[in-house]
Amino acid sequence: MPPLRTALLQSSGTPGDIAKNLEILDTRAAQAAAGGAGLLVCPEMFLTGYAIGADVPRLAEPADGPSAEAVAEIAVRHGIAVLYGYPERGTGADEERVYNAAQLIGPDGARLANYRKTHLFGCFEQEWFTPGDEPVVQADLGGLRVGLLICYDVEFPENVRAHALAGTDLLAVPTALMNPFRFVAEKLLPARAFESQMYVAYANRTGPEGEFDFAGLSCLAGPDGVTRARAGYGEELVTGDADPALLAASRADNPYLRDRRPGLYASLVR
Repeated sequence: MPPLRTALLQSSGTPGDIAKNLEILDTRAAQAAAGGAGLLVCPEMFLTGYAIGADVPRLAEPADGPSAEAVAEIAVRHGIAVLYGYPERGTGADEERVYNAAQLIGPDGARLANYRKTHLFGCFEQEWFTPGDEPVVQADLGGLRVGLLICYDVEFPENVRAHALAGTDLLAVPTALMNPFRFVAEKLLPARAFESQMYVAYANRTGPEGEFDFAGLSCLAGPDGVTRARAGYGEELVTGDADPALLAASRADNPYLRDRRPGLYASLVR
């Protein structure tokens, strides 16, 4: 089974301008596909921008809204799967709620998975979003099982271990990591990949945006703890391979998951 070349878009786009961000996505998807990538991971809230304040309700869309259709057209045009962050408006009885969400569109334009951030960070997110309650969301892509988390979620080891136990091979994480927390991208992400034996694709925003200053440093970390791709601090597109053969070999050698003793861990959920 060949590796899944994974592209990470490090960009803050144009906050508040969905049309412009879709243009950027189209251009970057073309570049990623030309480089052989089968998956493009975009940052948290890439569709609308992160620092949009009270515009969150106005710019929110349902998971099958017009922007999802536009992303599907981009995916089909370039033959690449796309994972993008956006504010999701609920439907039916849930329509007054907005979720910080990420949606995976397949290279054929199909909506493969939609995840709602379960751990909201800071006053801004807690004011405007409702937390999701489904911890493990997955889809099969390119011979790998791809799982979804968003930013702060990956900083909880329980979240990542839940994905490991559910068979996630590549954990894709749209992110809005702010300064001064660079250590999360530099140190914590490779450790998460190693301790739970998976690839972790972490795509961050970059530079000043409203009251925030995003740290960049997007990365693809492997199950051996080695970072396969790393962006700097500016806008950038980087790629790395998620290799099923290396993953299988690493899992065979690493005993963490085999040596677990779940009967000792009851206190974690009291």
